[in-house]
Amino acid sequence: MKRGELYRVFSASKTDIKKHRVYVIVSRQELIDNTYSTIICAPVYTNYDGLSTQVQVGIEEGLKHQSAIRCDELISILKTRLTDYIGFLSDKKLYEMAQALSIAIGIF
Repeated sequence: MKRGELYRVFSASKTDIKKHRVYVIVSRQELIDNTYSTIICAPVYTNYDGLSTQVQVGIEEGLKHQSAIRCDELISILKTRLTDYIGFLSDKKLYEMAQALSIAIGIF
């Protein structure tokens, strides 16, 4: 399990109307490799609103169509729920995600 990997998760959030959604791991690798049971992830939605806190992703990352990582909607997910691997982010997309996360949490 690594930062930037995408997984399909069944009912990760009680407020999400979808039965399953793709999430990308955003936690630092030290936390992922630790014994903590949860890690921080960002949801992937099919629509892109052009916000600076969103990162466009698509077929290159293992998805069926163009979508967007929403770094404003971080969620803690149990590691044991991340079993349906979809794909991973390139170094360029990891950099874009880091920038979007910085904007989302107000670190400039």
